Formats: sequence, C-alpha cells, structure tokens
Amino acid sequence: MSDHSHDEAHTGPIKTPKQLLNAVFFSFVVPVFGIIGLVYYVTSDHKPAAGAVNLEKALAARIQKVGTVEIRDANRPMKNGDEVFKAQCSACHATGAAGAPKIGDTAAWSPRLATGYEALLNSALKGKGAMGAQGGGNFEALEIGRAVVYMVNGSGGKLAEPTGQAPVASK
Repeated sequence: MSDHSHDEAHTGPIKTPKQLLNAVFFSFVVPVFGIIGLVYYVTSDHKPAAGAVNLEKALAARIQKVGTVEIRDANRPMKNGDEVFKAQCSACHATGAAGAPKIGDTAAWSPRLATGYEALLNSALKGKGAMGAQGGGNFEALEIGRAVVYMVNGSGGKLAEPTGQAPVASK
C-alpha cells in the first residue's frame, strides 16, 4: 500500500553510549539545580533584613561607645606568683606551647634572664611573639611581676619577689 521501504535505519542526535549517558545525566541534574534555585528564590523573601530581628539590640550595638569602663574589686587580695602562674601562664609555659620557654628549662630561660627583670616584666605585660599582653590574663602588674619571678626562679634564676607596687613597663 505504501511505497516507503522500511530498510532505512533510524538516525537521531544520540549516536554513542557515552552520549546517551550524558543526555540521561543532564536531563536529571539540570532540573534538580533549577528546582533548588527556585526554592531558594521563593524562600529568600521571608528572611529578615540584617538587624531587623531585634531592633533595640542591633541599634545598641551600632551606637555603642568606643571605650568602656571596667570596675574591678580594688580590695581583693593580690595573688602570688604560683597562683598567677597556675591560673594564666601554665597553659603555655608548662608545656612549651607556641615556643614558650618551659618552667624549669634553665637553658631556655638563661638568655631571657640576662636581659633583666624589667625586660621580662615588659614582655609579660605587653606581650611578645605569640603571647598576648599578660598572656591574655586579667591581673595587676604586681601579680604579673610575681609570676615572672616565679617562673625565672623555677628555672634557675634568683630574683626577689616584688612586694610593693611593681614598676609599670615603659611604653
């Protein structure tokens, strides 16, 4: 009834198995990313603007004063060198973390002791290398001086523990 012969092979855009796998893969991946993008677009409208959740807190943070005043108990007893060392300095100076000289290591402390107590106190108060000012602590200069003497004397030095007001390190 018809003159068309059925001997011709069907031809299409996909000619190899690799092209078939790529077509199947991208026919699923592209729509998934499209759906994710649409969901993100639709839900992004419901996110509050920055600082809009707690307006009073956000406003206070933006207009806070540059400086703050910290009130400490002036009548608290001063800590001795051992107490300050255990509370603040032992984290690094007991283990040698971040290159800190370990307490008891005479070889590591000898060159530092040669610079004198004032230089050691200055380094402790202002920080040196990886160590922050006061090692990150919250102590008086006299207490830091006592901790310095404690560490030096525990490492072969012979310094007298400061008893009065410790000299403030020069700026």
